This record gives sequence, structure tokens and C-alpha cells, in this order.
Amino acid sequence: MDDVQQEIDRLYKQHFGKMVASLLYSTREIDPATAEDIVQDSFSSALVDWRLKGIPTNAMGWIYKVCRNKALNKIKKDQRLQELSEKADHPPATIDFSESKLNDQQLRLLFACANPDLSPKTQVVITLKYVVNLKVEVIAKILGMTIDGVDKLLLRARQKIKDEKIILEEPHPQALKQRLSIVHKIIYLTFNEGYKSTGGKEIIKEELCEEALILSKSLLDSTLCNKETEALHALMLFNAARFKSRFAASGELLDLENQDRSLWNQDLIFLAHHYMTLSQSEIISNYHLEAAIACLHSTAASFGSTDWITIAKLYARLLQLKPNPFVELNYAIALFYAGDKPSAFKILNELQRHAFLSQYYLLNMALGRFHHIEGDDSLARQFLLKAFAQTNAPKEKDFIQNMINKLKVP
Repeated sequence: MDDVQQEIDRLYKQHFGKMVASLLYSTREIDPATAEDIVQDSFSSALVDWRLKGIPTNAMGWIYKVCRNKALNKIKKDQRLQELSEKADHPPATIDFSESKLNDQQLRLLFACANPDLSPKTQVVITLKYVVNLKVEVIAKILGMTIDGVDKLLLRARQKIKDEKIILEEPHPQALKQRLSIVHKIIYLTFNEGYKSTGGKEIIKEELCEEALILSKSLLDSTLCNKETEALHALMLFNAARFKSRFAASGELLDLENQDRSLWNQDLIFLAHHYMTLSQSEIISNYHLEAAIACLHSTAASFGSTDWITIAKLYARLLQLKPNPFVELNYAIALFYAGDKPSAFKILNELQRHAFLSQYYLLNMALGRFHHIEGDDSLARQFLLKAFAQTNAPKEKDFIQNMINKLKVP
């Protein structure tokens, strides 16, 4: 790969989604699918031009200018065609599109995507697609949908957005506040997808987490920030502090018990504490509870000295507030390490009857680990083999295989 291609790839990864967001918010005349095509074409133009003339000093400024001009040409062409068919007069095409306004426009588009005229699932999907720039395959993985299902939803959403210009309307202040909860959810999903990723060329990984933190920080700096925003930011910072310890020098995936805690970023943990303190409120959200759990993990001197009893209690409260099988799985794990093993196994075995969870590798991996700890390596192997077959991520497979290799079975 030559230097120009490497630079284009780097800028594309960092700016493609943001440019689409900025372009959409700059004009009502361009729909999401067209905006994607224009930005894509701008990067293609850069690849051709830069190979002939070299990479310009202000590379992104160059791409933004080309993108702006392509968008203007598209608008003018559409206006001319409409004038010919309707004999209507239009004001000259203008577009306010610049790199300096990018982040603010991206945040505005994030709220625009949370329009109540769209279903909650559509709100999440179009934001992950157009604001965060996730691939359809990754969106399907996050939301537990099929790739075909995401494609069809996006097709319907694009048509509705184009016909009604929904996404291009700037919400009034009261509407912004009403949309804050869905924006929190989108940021939360974005961070989690990056954090739990363990391999594969389609995975954005840390960059995706950084994108979520940037969006969250933009919210914190705005007048829309509330206690849930601060709790969510604290939660993400606590987890981001462990980035460097999640993999061994050899590239092997490490679980929480085996991570080198000296690698945890204490500055991020301190900052997370700051936002957690700011988030204190009489109203406790799921982000408050999850941040408290992450805080207990981040401040424990070792895995064994972790306050698992309190963590289990926090998960119990979270289940009351936000009941779902994934939280229940984590609750069972916390109960096991807190010493209530019978209750843990009861919950895990009940989750085996859940249609989706029975096919979820983390459930079978937990059962395999716990049966190994309890001395039943034969049963542990059965669950670990299931878990191995249920994930396609190479590092996850290696991790599970290492667990299987440690079992004492014939």
C-alpha cells in the first residue's frame, strides 16, 4: 500500500461519518444515501489527484472543499431538472459546510436522528450508520439483527427521511431534551461495541470507544447535559481505563482476573470519579448503577479482593430498573464470586432455556469456568466446547481453547 492510500484510509476512517453528518446538517436538499455517495466520491477524487500531485498540506481541508463543491453541483443539477419540469424559480444553491463546524454538526445530527417520528430501533440504526459510520454487519451484531434486516430498515428509513426531510429539521430546545435518553443509549451502545470487540478486520475497536467519548464530552459541554450524561461518561471512562491491560504482550485476550492492574490508567479512573461525583442525584439511572459497578472493579486491589457482594446487590437493582437476560447473566457471575454459588448456577441454568442466551458464548463460557472451579472438568468441557463453536472472533476462540487445554479430562 502506497503513502497516499495509507493517508486516504486514515482520513476516511476518522472523518467519513463526520463528513456525512456535517453535509446532511448543512442542507435540506441532500438525503442520507446521496450524502454518503458524495463523501465517498470526494475521497476517490483525493486518491486520484494526490497520486498525481502529492498530498496537500491541509489534506482534510482539500477533501472538505471538494465535497462541498460536489454537493453544490448536485443541488444545482437537481434544481435545473426541477425547473425544466415545473418551470419553477429557485434561489441560488448555497451550502454552509466546513471542517471547523464538524463536531457541533455531528452532535446536532445525533439529536436529529432521535426524531420521535421514527421508531426507536430506526433511531438507533440510522445514528450508528450515519453519525458513527458503522458498517451494516457491525450494526446487525450490536442489535442482534440480521444483515438483511438492517439493510431493509435502512432502506425504509432513507425513503422516509427523503420524503419527509425528517433528519434535516433542527429540533427546538424542548425537543432536544426529550431526545436526550435515546442519545444516551446510542452513545452507550457505540462504546460497548468498541469495548467488547476482540478481533476481525471489520471491528473499529478503540476508535469506536473514542468516538463515543467524544460525543459524550460534547454533550457534557452543552446545555443539554444532565446527571445521566455525567454518569454515562463516568462509566465509559472507568472501562476505558482498562484498555491497555485487556491483551497480553503476545496478543492473548485476558479476562479481568488475569489483567495487569498496574497498566490501568489512573488518570482516567480519577476523571471517572470526578464525573461520578458530579452525577449524584436522587434519581438513579441504569448508568449510575453500571458506573458504580465499574468503579468497584477499577478500585479493587485484586480480583479476589473485589467487593463482589456489593456488585451483586447493584446488579440486583439494575435488574429491577432494566430487566434483561444480559444483566441477569452478569448478576449470576457476581453472585458466584460473592459466594452464593447455588443461586448463581440456578440463574445460569435457567438462562440456558432462553432462545438467544443458549446460543451466547459468554453464558456457556461462564458455566464452563464455574464447573471447572467446582471440580467437574467433564461438564466444564461440554460448555466450553459449546462456547468455542458460538464465536467467530479468533482471540475469543484462542481464549476458550486455552481454558479447555487446562482441564483435567481424559
